Amino acid sequence: MTALRREPRIVVIGACNIDLIAYAPRRPEWGETLHGTRFRTGFGGKGANQAVMAAKLGARVTMISRVGDDAFGRDTLANFRRAGVDARHVGVTRGVSSGVAPILVGPDGRNGIVIVMGANDRLTAGDVRAARPAIERADVLVGQIEIPLARTLQALRLARAAGVRTIFNPAPAKPDLPAEAYRLSDVFCPNESEAHLLTGRLVDTPARAEAAAREFLRRGAGAVVLTLGARGSLVVTPDGAEHVPARRVTAIDTTGAGDAFVGSLAYLLARGRALADAARRAGEIATRSVLKPGTQTSFPSRDEVGRLL
Repeated sequence: MTALRREPRIVVIGACNIDLIAYAPRRPEWGETLHGTRFRTGFGGKGANQAVMAAKLGARVTMISRVGDDAFGRDTLANFRRAGVDARHVGVTRGVSSGVAPILVGPDGRNGIVIVMGANDRLTAGDVRAARPAIERADVLVGQIEIPLARTLQALRLARAAGVRTIFNPAPAKPDLPAEAYRLSDVFCPNESEAHLLTGRLVDTPARAEAAAREFLRRGAGAVVLTLGARGSLVVTPDGAEHVPARRVTAIDTTGAGDAFVGSLAYLLARGRALADAARRAGEIATRSVLKPGTQTSFPSRDEVGRLL
C-alpha cells in the first residue's frame, strides 16, 4: 500500500473522561486513608486519548462520544478544539455527569483506575447514524468498549460496509465479547490482561501470547496486534507472527501508553505503513509517552517523533 499524500482521516468512537490523578507511595487498603504526594487533573477516556494522539501526529480526527452538561464536559470540548479534533459528533447530555476516571499512580509508574462513565453511556444509535458520513470518508475507524458495545459495533458495521479499515481495542475487556466484534476487526488490538480474559490463556511467554492471538484469528479477526507492555507487541496474521520489542526505559507514568499506541497505530496504518512496521513505530511513540507524567499531556507531538512518521 502506498502512503497517502493527504492528511489521513480517522474516526474514533469511544469515551471522554476527566482523569483525577493522585500519586501515592502505595495503594491504600479498604478503610485506610493514605497521604499522597501529588494531585493533578487531565483529559482522558480511551477514545479521547486515541483521538488526541492521532491528531497530534497530523491526522484529521473526528470523535464520536458524549459529555455531560457540566464543567468537565465544557472543558473536554475545549480540549478537543485545542488538539484539532473535530468534536461536532460529541453530544451534550443534560442532567448527567461527564465521565470521570480517578487514577492512582505508584512510585514505579504503575497505575490503578476506577471509571465512572456518566454521559458516555448515553451515546445513542442516532448519534452514530449522524456520524455516518464522517465514518464513510475515513481511512481508519477506531473503537473500544468504554461506551456501550452496541454503539461501537454499529460504527464498525458502517465502516466495514464502506470499506474503511477498522481497529478494535477491546478495552476494558468483557469475557462475553460477541463473535461479531472479532469479524468486524481488521486489526484486533488487546493488551495482555485483555487477551487473558478473552481467551482464558496465559500470555506470559512468546508461545502463549501467539496462541492467544491465533485464537482471535480463529474467531474472525483479520489480524492481531497484542501489546505486551515493556516487552513490546506481537503482530500475528494468517501468514505469520512477528515480535516487535520495546526500547527499555525507566517509566515515569504508564497511564495512557496503550492509547498512545492505538492512536499512533491508526495514524500509521492510515498513512499506508505495513502492520508490523506500524506496530514498531507506534511502540516507540508509546514508549516516549511513559517518560512524562499524565495522559494526553505525555503524548509526543509530530515534531518530536517526525523521524518515526
